[in-house]
Amino acid sequence: MKKTKKEKIRLVMITFLIIGVIASLVSSVSKDWVTILENKKEITKLSSDYEKLLSEENKLKSEVTKLQNQDYVARYAKEKYLYSSDGETIIREK
Repeated sequence: MKKTKKEKIRLVMITFLIIGVIASLVSSVSKDWVTILENKKEITKLSSDYEKLLSEENKLKSEVTKLQNQDYVARYAKEKYLYSSDGETIIREK
């Protein structure tokens, strides 16, 4: 069976159309994959930041609990700010 010129042109046009559709689909899928990979990286980073913030929050809650104790506050002020009671001498260690 010999194909006429119109049939050959139609076949070429359909082939280019199919190739164009496939190319646009591949392009769309690749853009989506790039977005997914970027989002996964961001999720990992944000999870790490969240864990650090939880740790810091626990540390601060512990510090708040300690600061509610008068003995701890007195000792902390003496060590940190070199406060002393009457008759006490402060010796600084390096």
